[in-house]
Amino acid sequence: MRAPNFLHLGPGKSGSTWLHEVLVLHPDVYLTEAKDLYYFSRYFDQGPQWYLDHFKGATHESVVGEVCPDYLSEPTAARRIRDTLGSDVRFMVSLRDPVERAFSSYLYAAKHGLAAPTFRQTATAKPELIDEGRYGTQLTTFTRHFPVEQIHVALFDDLVASPQNYLDAVTDWLQISRQVTTPAMLEATLPASKARFLPVARATKAGAEWMRRHDGANLIGQVKRSPMVQRVLYRPLGDQRPTIAPDDAAWVRERLAGEVDLVEREFGLDLATRWGWV
Repeated sequence: MRAPNFLHLGPGKSGSTWLHEVLVLHPDVYLTEAKDLYYFSRYFDQGPQWYLDHFKGATHESVVGEVCPDYLSEPTAARRIRDTLGSDVRFMVSLRDPVERAFSSYLYAAKHGLAAPTFRQTATAKPELIDEGRYGTQLTTFTRHFPVEQIHVALFDDLVASPQNYLDAVTDWLQISRQVTTPAMLEATLPASKARFLPVARATKAGAEWMRRHDGANLIGQVKRSPMVQRVLYRPLGDQRPTIAPDDAAWVRERLAGEVDLVEREFGLDLATRWGWV
């Protein structure tokens, strides 16, 4: 049985679904049918065999792994991964402007009827909206256990600007052949959307959690790709997509400026300039 040697860590709302849907088609990559196994964050109590059984279909592929945006923000994940998989695992993160990422998470919560009337109220009641953008602190937990060279830092902005160039950088780093993006790949996920019917969306989310714990992750992946499921649960936001208020954006930047600086120093990036923070 093959054990994972590659993990995409997160954060959420930064292109992880797109990356999974594209890499799962690569002949040299074996990813689980569904992303978000959540083993090293939510389901560690299930034990290593439960986790490794998800990869029993891997054969000749040089890259075996999973995509789970929970792992970056889980304080115990790095140690658990090292203890379970060893020290040779390669990691990837796709960092998004923490302001945009936090507001996207707020829209997701609102889509499922879980948000307060305003962004600021929601972020106060749900600190994880801001805390998931503490990239510096989160990446430091991984560099304590793994060399910096084993972590590929991508930027969500680059995915938006050129999916092909973004993907080329990933496959080059993984040392596998480049993959030409097709129109179907570029439309691998829906645009921003909101629930058609909240009770159904909530029930579906709860059912997915139960299925993951009871070894149904692959089935979840197949069902989520169904056009019928997408049509029933979601409708595109299109031009109706709201944007974060300037004072709320400044509020987030004030809380996360130190985190951005820490990533810049650790990985030699100029994120503040890229994201228009300076």
